[in-house]
Amino acid sequence: MQDLPPEALQQIAAYFQVLAEPTRLRLLNALRDGERNVGDLAALCGSTPANVSRHLSQLAKQGLVEREGRGNSVYYRMADASVYALCDLVCGNIARRFERDVQARELFREARASGRAKAG
Repeated sequence: MQDLPPEALQQIAAYFQVLAEPTRLRLLNALRDGERNVGDLAALCGSTPANVSRHLSQLAKQGLVEREGRGNSVYYRMADASVYALCDLVCGNIARRFERDVQARELFREARASGRAKAG
């Protein structure tokens, strides 16, 4: 990001902003195995077709998905699969942080239990 003009940073922020919505992440996960129509995606994500279409529009605007109309249905597929590598990197980071937090809580519990045993 070094030396990028403000306009480029704005576009990068918009890209990350579109990923900052859980329904959109569910949609991207649902498209990992191939293209799907809006109805299928709505069922998979537990949402309405109208809501899914709105989210897909945002993903398409950032170039993450492509849209293709076929008859009365609209199908979506991944346009930029590199987003999966980005999400996997972030998920790994969050998993490591969660694991550290769990370990810290466990050490705290052990210390408290040890302190009670010595006091009693």
